[in-house]
Amino acid sequence: MNRLARFAGFGKHDEESASTAVLTEDVAVEQMDAEELREPIIEALRSVQDPEIPINIYDLGLIYRVDISPVGDVSIDMTLTAPACPVAGMMPIMVKDAVSKVEGVGLIQVDLVWDPPWSQANMSDEARLQLGLM
Repeated sequence: MNRLARFAGFGKHDEESASTAVLTEDVAVEQMDAEELREPIIEALRSVQDPEIPINIYDLGLIYRVDISPVGDVSIDMTLTAPACPVAGMMPIMVKDAVSKVEGVGLIQVDLVWDPPWSQANMSDEARLQLGLM
């Protein structure tokens, strides 16, 4: 038997295994209120930049809906500035990766939607100012 197998406990008798069993304790995990997760999720969304426009996707107005369930699951509807956007396949993955880093978030679903179509009216004042539209 090799050292790795011995280290993992393969080949030991039941009596030996019982004497070396590791005791574990139940640990209470505090669950955040769904609305307490909203701000950290928005901050995570602001960390995702549109690769063609130097503005984050939240202030650009690409996030249409963020629903948070009582258990921390998150459902996001987002759009793109144009349906032919070259990062259409990657953007939902980037969003999911960013939101997954927020402590307390469970399952994440990101859906691309096209209705209503995105327009500059969706942008925050900060984004308009950065792009010289104000």
